[in-house]
Amino acid sequence: MTVKLYAMTCGRLVGRLKDMIEGEDGPVGLPIPSYLIEHPKGRALFDTGMHPQCRTDAAGRMGDRVARIFGFEGYGPEDDIKSRLESIDRDPGRVDYIVNSHLHFDHAGGNALVPNATMVVQAREWQAAQDPETAAKVGFFRADFDHGHPVKQVDGEHDLFGDGSVVCLPTYGHTPGHQSLKVRTERGEIVLTGDSCYFCRTLRERRLPRFVFDREQMLASLDRLEALERGGATLFFGHDPDFWKGVPQAPVPAF
Repeated sequence: MTVKLYAMTCGRLVGRLKDMIEGEDGPVGLPIPSYLIEHPKGRALFDTGMHPQCRTDAAGRMGDRVARIFGFEGYGPEDDIKSRLESIDRDPGRVDYIVNSHLHFDHAGGNALVPNATMVVQAREWQAAQDPETAAKVGFFRADFDHGHPVKQVDGEHDLFGDGSVVCLPTYGHTPGHQSLKVRTERGEIVLTGDSCYFCRTLRERRLPRFVFDREQMLASLDRLEALERGGATLFFGHDPDFWKGVPQAPVPAF
């Protein structure tokens, strides 16, 4: 079975590098990726980027604190997931699955624009989002993920299409139930790391972001990603601006 993987940068955030990797400072422009996976049995998105309200009223959507930390300088009307899909002649209403790496605003905020998909999320992530105290601590906003989608809660690895070509991988730590996605195409195996690994340097130097739910789990997840890389997989790093300069954008396959 032929599986195609397309990468789409759905805008850009400007943040503080010290929040993204220990021991650094200054501003950093963060690409916000989403991926379309086309399989003979259906279409899936891995993450959906940000909601369009972030362009006009970020503070109203997420509160003053988050709006102060991030700038939304690279997120125009053509950059949300609906617009990106339509620009490559894909109907957002015909996406079967949204695989959310986790439920932060820049990974699940576009879920509302993909109306007919089933959300696939780790059970511990979904359950954390239902608890107001944990959700507030971790930075989940119900407006990003509560849109009436069917929700498939998975526990650990999950084979999305049943043939081993698209597999959810638990990479906990950044949030309670973060997951990455392993995709096998004709060119080889790719692991979409999400926020389990912001930058290539995160993996090489084991310097974590400032805000981490569980440091030990995140370090263990980095060990797992490194082992997959040693086994021949190509890693796509979550928000690495240098890495993303070389990633082909849809409609050209990413790999």
